[in-house]
Amino acid sequence: MKIDKIRLHHFRNYKDLSLDFHPNLNIFLGQNAQGKTNLLESIYFLALTRSHRTSHDKELISWEEKELSVSGLVSKQNTTVPLEVRLNRKGREAYVNRLKEARLADYIGQLNLIMFAPEDLELIKGSPAVRRRFLDMEIGQIRPVYLYDSLRYNRALKERNAYLKFDEDKIDLNFLSVLDNQLIAHGEKIMAERENFIKNLEYYAQSIHQKLTHGKENLTISYQRKVQEDFLKEVEGRHRLDIMRHQTSIGPHRDDLLFFVNGINVADFGSQGQQRTVALSIKLAEIDLIHAETGDYPILLLDDVMSELDNSRQLDLLETSLDKTQTFITTTTLEHLQHLPEQLSVFHVDDGNVEVENQV
Repeated sequence: MKIDKIRLHHFRNYKDLSLDFHPNLNIFLGQNAQGKTNLLESIYFLALTRSHRTSHDKELISWEEKELSVSGLVSKQNTTVPLEVRLNRKGREAYVNRLKEARLADYIGQLNLIMFAPEDLELIKGSPAVRRRFLDMEIGQIRPVYLYDSLRYNRALKERNAYLKFDEDKIDLNFLSVLDNQLIAHGEKIMAERENFIKNLEYYAQSIHQKLTHGKENLTISYQRKVQEDFLKEVEGRHRLDIMRHQTSIGPHRDDLLFFVNGINVADFGSQGQQRTVALSIKLAEIDLIHAETGDYPILLLDDVMSELDNSRQLDLLETSLDKTQTFITTTTLEHLQHLPEQLSVFHVDDGNVEVENQV
């Protein structure tokens, strides 16, 4: 899978920009705050209809404008597909082959990508919410029905929590049981998809991690389910607790992931180097996992991470990715980049102006 070209209209600091991309490696080069990450963000937005940096959509629209659009031409499995995402005050609209999709969930998966940024270290040592968001975004790319189940589950959860805020003497346990069943119907599907995804992710990540550590470390991933056996029985057993706390205390919205290196919880006891290597292993494993699930390799976005890696890890990253994926890198200098291929495109970014500096 590759993105051949992209056009930004009123996206961040780009009023109107069109770029043609190299099929293998593209480097966005420039000083900080010039718009390099905005370019990666636009590719992310085209793939997933949202930003990885903000939950406030209006921040994506250029100053004093009312709407934006990002469109691109994507090649996959011997076909070329025009994609477009529009954002205005009414919300987001997604188009495939210039036809509007009825639901955004039906659009996700048209362009698969993996992003690796310095903040991805939070996947290992951050809050459980960060890891749940990781699961939702990554599973949603390869199984769009997961996004539908997540949406329905969150609606049921919101309705149940709103009902639990009533005074205790006004809560009807029979009606609460109806809300339980709505929650469980979609929650069980979410947990099953997550378990399957983690099992497959661990399979690919283990071999990659052993290579990165020269066989010295074994990586395992544990899905921490709050629901252990019977979802219905467990949620009914917590009625009293939920009524007292005015919120739903069990379900996939409480789940988490733990990462272990040689049996040790790397978030609590691992070094920063180990945590960084685990995060890298996870991202590289996703490349093979998405290929196994969809038949196409995803696009790889590297936002200012090469300077964080030593030469051996840079080599491991590029060797693992460049023969499989179209890769986009942001950087302030080329000096620390090692092992680059001869064929690539370099885009110089200066205050929202982009010029192709070198294309081989």
